[in-house]
Amino acid sequence: MLTTALAPAVWGTTYFVTTEFLPPGRPLLAAVVRALPAGLVLVALTRRLPSGSWWWRAAVLGALNIGAFLALLFVAAYRLPGGVAATVGAVQPLIAAGLSAALLGERLSLRTVAAGVAGIAGVSLLVLRAGARLDGLGVAAALGGAVVMATGVVLSKRWTSPAPLLATTGWQLVAGGVLLLPVALLVEGPPPASLTTANLAGYAYLTVIGSALTYALWFRGIRALPATDVTFLGLLSPVVATTVGWLALGQDLTPAQVLGGVVVLGSLVAAQIRTRKPAPQSRPQPRPTVPQTQRS
Repeated sequence: MLTTALAPAVWGTTYFVTTEFLPPGRPLLAAVVRALPAGLVLVALTRRLPSGSWWWRAAVLGALNIGAFLALLFVAAYRLPGGVAATVGAVQPLIAAGLSAALLGERLSLRTVAAGVAGIAGVSLLVLRAGARLDGLGVAAALGGAVVMATGVVLSKRWTSPAPLLATTGWQLVAGGVLLLPVALLVEGPPPASLTTANLAGYAYLTVIGSALTYALWFRGIRALPATDVTFLGLLSPVVATTVGWLALGQDLTPAQVLGGVVVLGSLVAAQIRTRKPAPQSRPQPRPTVPQTQRS
């Protein structure tokens, strides 16, 4: 659980890295650099390619978990204030809980639903600002991002790959990066002619730490944990992003934001609680009696 939580916690630093280190106006390029090189390196290191049905399964999972999700995420980020996009995206655990009940047979408990609603409320307190504007296409993109990511997590749980974890991670990153590459070229044009040292450092961080390492931890968690539990951990990203903004950028941290962070963490804890039935205790077997004739 803790190692899986590292992934969304690291993803919470993406906004800081993007604004402080990367060239402006190139979010799709950042998404491609984040996914494709890391995937190619993992595939080269593991020397394992998909086989059989895993050619199309890896493509579907890569599109859901990486390509489509990041594209919709950046559309929402461009058309909505960050607080609105994060609040809409916080419905992902509830969507994953419903899909897990339908596709995986997991029980949808009242505690899970209550924790999901509390998570949305906590994120809204943490990042939503008064007077935030709404954009129909932006809201649709944010909601679509939550749907495709939740679907990707649930299908990753349903389709257990026979390959090593790093190989499966590499397949999905390559598939998502290949999907994003033509979109980035069409929307943003070719990469900048020159990059600064800070730009290269930012891209290296997103590729190595923000993608290769964290997605391996994320997919490892999907294999080991219930899908709903994994998606709840995604609520850590806005908490970390707000904390980094306060510590590194000097942004204000209001009492309402502190309350929102506490509510989010409380929802995470509540979502992980499982009611364990006590194991049935076996009654001691009576000792066999020895007939009187045998005693003599």
